Formats: sequence, structure tokens, C-alpha cells
Amino acid sequence: MAKKQTAGRDNLGDLAPKFAELNDDVLFGEVWSREDKLSARDRSMITVASLLTQGVPQLAAHMKIAKQNGVTKDEMVELITHLAFYAGWPKAWSAFSLAKEIYAD
Repeated sequence: MAKKQTAGRDNLGDLAPKFAELNDDVLFGEVWSREDKLSARDRSMITVASLLTQGVPQLAAHMKIAKQNGVTKDEMVELITHLAFYAGWPKAWSAFSLAKEIYAD
């Protein structure tokens, strides 16, 4: 990810400044930037898979990041289809709703 992450500070900086710092500087600034170890595209696929299995709202933001990081619509559809059998059918349905919106173009 070339763009510096500021979501932590933007959303939680006043309430939880340390958490915001860890989110922006460590998770995204250090871990996500280790593209010599794992590409941003692969990290996006792993992250989307994890968030889908948890059924959490952060899935939408990370699915958008995955698209920006080069995960194609066909790959996202396959990821969701595959995980339907492991994470649950309702979670897959929800993820497909997001994918329809995010990959509409």
C-alpha cells in the first residue's frame, strides 16, 4: 500500500490514540508494507477471507482495498464461493452483496 493509512487516527484518534497509532503505523505502516514477504494483493485476499469468516463490517473496506490491490472480480467470486463451505452460506450471501457493489464496474 503506497498511500499512508490514517483511518485509525481519523476515526479513533481522540478516543483511543494508541490503538489508532498501532492500526496506522504498525498494522498498515509496517506489516502491510512488507511486500517483499507477501504482496499487497495476497495480503488483501487473506484479509478478506479472514473478515468474511468472522462476518464483520470491516469486510467492505477491505474488499475495496482488495480491488485496488488487483484482486479481480472473478477471483473475489471464487474466494467467496470457496469460503461458503467453510464460513457459512449466509456469510457468503452477505459477501456477494458487497462484491456486487464493489465490482459493479
